[in-house]
Amino acid sequence: MKIALLSRDPTIYSTNRLVQAARERGHEIRVIDVLRCYMNITTHAQSIHYKGEELKGFDAVIPRIGASVTFYGAAVLRQFEMMGVYALNESVAIARARDKLRSLQLLSRKGIGLPITGFAHAPDDVEDLIKMIGGAPLVIKLLEGTQGIGVVLAETEQAAKSLIEAFMGLRANILVQEYIKEAEGADIRCFVIGDKVVAAIKRQAKPGEFRSNLHRGGTASLIRITPEERSTAVRAARIMGLNVAGVDVLRSHHGPVVLEVNSTPGLEGIETATSKDIAGLMIEYLEKNAALAKTRAHRQA
Repeated sequence: MKIALLSRDPTIYSTNRLVQAARERGHEIRVIDVLRCYMNITTHAQSIHYKGEELKGFDAVIPRIGASVTFYGAAVLRQFEMMGVYALNESVAIARARDKLRSLQLLSRKGIGLPITGFAHAPDDVEDLIKMIGGAPLVIKLLEGTQGIGVVLAETEQAAKSLIEAFMGLRANILVQEYIKEAEGADIRCFVIGDKVVAAIKRQAKPGEFRSNLHRGGTASLIRITPEERSTAVRAARIMGLNVAGVDVLRSHHGPVVLEVNSTPGLEGIETATSKDIAGLMIEYLEKNAALAKTRAHRQA
């Protein structure tokens, strides 16, 4: 199988592991910088060019598209899809998952447990918004933030009011969420492939920090998840339309609540903590489903 791996940095752990896993299983794989792709959008003659050559003959594409290049990356991935190349995660699902507000609205509609979340535009509504969430402490999140950046804990109502008004003054879009104190600075990253949680780790925030992201100094360890947590993670990924996802779950007094569904989950933390070949499982899933997609396409032709 000939695989395109869309990644801006061929040296990072996740990219390296996917290349290694694909080659070990006898596939040809090429790392392609999505921002160096350019497209010919013509009826019956769609094409993608890369550094002066036309990209042809790919059976599958693995998108590892960073949040900062979502728009362009999704457009390139969509072009691959239009050319009949099987995508591990489709462009529409990635764009959906990157929109944090839309994601929460979709999960909420399908009955997935979530932290109480508020969204407002006008400073005049801040006091009622805080009351609606249940008061301080509460968490304020930039909609465009990633890896824990732009996430702030407001411990008092006055601090919350000041922070929300400051963000609004900068015309930044924010979510306001209840603070799940009983989680004690820990969340669970469930790595979903297809209809299974193939691995799960507990991410614990460092002392004095409430964000458990590994990029913020959090630590990862093995954890046994409950059937409800497993079911919640799989359902959340399915609602987003993602075949591969990192679903972040908090343990609350009222059961598991989903914080985020990540369409490009990193492999280093979870492979190191669990000693599982997650990259190999991703390639295995790609093999099986790219072949099925090809068979279906031939039948319809």
